[in-house]
Amino acid sequence: MLERFGPLVFVLLWSSSFVSTRAGLDDVSPLVFITLRLGLCALVLLALTAASRQHFAGLAGKWQHCAIPGALINGLMLASSHWGIIRTGAAPLALVQTLNPILTALLGGPLLGEWLGLRQWAGLFLGASGVGLVVGMAALSDTAQFDGLAVGAGGVLALTAGTLYYARFCRDVPLLPGTTVQFISATAVCAVLTLAFETPHATWTPTAVAAILWNAGAVSFGGMALYFVLLARGTAARTTSNFYLVPGVTALMAWLFLGERLSLWAVVGLDTASIGCFLVSAPRRAYGQRRFDLLSRDAVGSVERGSQAGTRRQPAPSGGQLRDA
Repeated sequence: MLERFGPLVFVLLWSSSFVSTRAGLDDVSPLVFITLRLGLCALVLLALTAASRQHFAGLAGKWQHCAIPGALINGLMLASSHWGIIRTGAAPLALVQTLNPILTALLGGPLLGEWLGLRQWAGLFLGASGVGLVVGMAALSDTAQFDGLAVGAGGVLALTAGTLYYARFCRDVPLLPGTTVQFISATAVCAVLTLAFETPHATWTPTAVAAILWNAGAVSFGGMALYFVLLARGTAARTTSNFYLVPGVTALMAWLFLGERLSLWAVVGLDTASIGCFLVSAPRRAYGQRRFDLLSRDAVGSVERGSQAGTRRQPAPSGGQLRDA
């Protein structure tokens, strides 16, 4: 059930984050927004950990391994995307994040032993082409939009590094205490970035409050927890390939709720990336293995038919009379 519907739920939650965040950032500065979002998640997780009587002793010797991907994925990556989204559209920024599965797949082989097949490499190439098309058009048409996409791409490097680090060191840590440490470290990183690079401001409109609560509860608490569960149960490349579906879903949501429209080239880039996602994440079974299975079944069938024919031709028992002699 999780393997079938988990990726779909993750894509819907992650896509909704771009739209709700863009709406909330009209009233709250981006780094304050993400610090409050992650801080609320950290408080809820601390309460859940205490209520469930789970202890951090299970993280002995590994708490720092949880803190590092938390700071990279929930901290640096989200901070850069929040800064970038006020300078570009929701869908183009979501498309830039599809660089994550490309980089993860490139590094997953030598670092994690997760090697890809030819079809998956073709999918990664298509995904990279779609991203390059959209970013290239932005660079030619709008400097501010390009800056937002460039900073978002820098956050993807943090996302990729955090994903690989988690896959290497954190797959066997207790989920609830481990996730709590991740959000505490991410909150600390974003608080420092807020003090260093931003003049904080916030106007507490209903839209701003709803956006922070949705992103804290449904996206950071639910979506990222689901992301780490999928990562723990599957390969890094297969899990991160879900990001290829996010731009298309985000574009639809942004059109419905924000009135954002895409250029023809952006649509082409989104479609190309979506095809790449299918090629990367579709179940893989080698042709040679399928043919081997078919030959094996034919061989077994031949043996069984021969055995049955031989049984029918058995001679009569000793002492009996043979007919038609």
